[in-house]
Amino acid sequence: MADAGNVTALFRASTAHSPSYSALNRAAADSGQPLVDFCIPCNPYFPTPEMYEELGGRLRDILTYYPSGADTIAAELSAVLGLNPQTVVMGNGSTELITWIDHLLVRDALAVPVPTFGRWTDQSMETGKRVDMYLLPEADGFVLDPSAYVDFVRARGSRTAVICNPNNPDGGLLPRRSVLALLDALQDLDLVVVDESFLEFADAGPESSVSDEAVLRPNVIVLRSLGKNFGLHGVRFGYLVANPGLAGRVRAALPKWNLNSFAETVVFMLKQHRHAYDLSLRQVRRDRQEMIWHLGRLPGLTSYPSQGNFVYVRLPDGVDGAVLRDRLLAEHGILVRECGNKIGSSSRFLRLVVRPPVDVEHLVIGLEQTLYATGDAGLLPVPYGTGHPAVDRLVMRA
Repeated sequence: MADAGNVTALFRASTAHSPSYSALNRAAADSGQPLVDFCIPCNPYFPTPEMYEELGGRLRDILTYYPSGADTIAAELSAVLGLNPQTVVMGNGSTELITWIDHLLVRDALAVPVPTFGRWTDQSMETGKRVDMYLLPEADGFVLDPSAYVDFVRARGSRTAVICNPNNPDGGLLPRRSVLALLDALQDLDLVVVDESFLEFADAGPESSVSDEAVLRPNVIVLRSLGKNFGLHGVRFGYLVANPGLAGRVRAALPKWNLNSFAETVVFMLKQHRHAYDLSLRQVRRDRQEMIWHLGRLPGLTSYPSQGNFVYVRLPDGVDGAVLRDRLLAEHGILVRECGNKIGSSSRFLRLVVRPPVDVEHLVIGLEQTLYATGDAGLLPVPYGTGHPAVDRLVMRA
């Protein structure tokens, strides 16, 4: 069993975000047990091994020389995606763009449904603005009601509104027509941001995007994350799409070399590896459905429908997510995202990243043994869920 005390301490010290993977690896270095990561939402199938080999072969030049300016890299990305480069702004991760959106375009107040990605609540609070938080109802599966949200924005007098589509952590996705109706209803606001950072993982993929509408509207920004889609969080690159005037305001504020040479190299590799990327997304979608099915068989655990590369689950009554997280880490080497530090969530919820079936099997076994074990080993009272295969197997083992 791993001594997970150092790793656990990192989670307890964190605020709205998970510790970095590097910090977690350093903390777990003495355990001798590799981490199975269900915490950080990477694409496990991209880049391909061939791409990593190609990147490794270019490593010396990547580290030695300056990258091209952001305009050159954005122009290549726009060509790959079929976008007008005047409507595209690339940033050093989507969080850099969120920061500049807040500084340049948010005046007094920002409305956002919660729970959601923590930077949308934290960033504006850090700059002294009011953040109007619309609580997504657990009873409705955290589904956003666009009409109710519009009424909330009006009642609060918010001048900026944000939605994440799919939302993080629950993976809920509004259909394109509902998002367009929301944009129509809020067309008088200073700004409406649609954060589509995880949209590539949705079953409908880019067809659900409203980026084509953003370039036609004076107050709409669509935000996209490349790191999440490509499984390259460490490269730190994302982009926004907006009409040329709005995009130009953000672009003018950014440093010329705000993107690194890794980002440039990957962007210029995309054309030849686009097919492999599309295949990776299809595999993640298949894995997500299988993972939801397996989690749904665990008694007392609720899995919510998701269109992201993660699954939001509510733990059985009486289970503390922080305790479960620590046990899974110490006894099974499994790293999960407990959501007690997310506004609008609690320690009764986990966000579990979609991973290949062999890892999901490891997760399910870990959950079974930690939640339902007989005697004092399990977190739930015994007997629990009598007649359920997961419990019966554990009782027989005991």
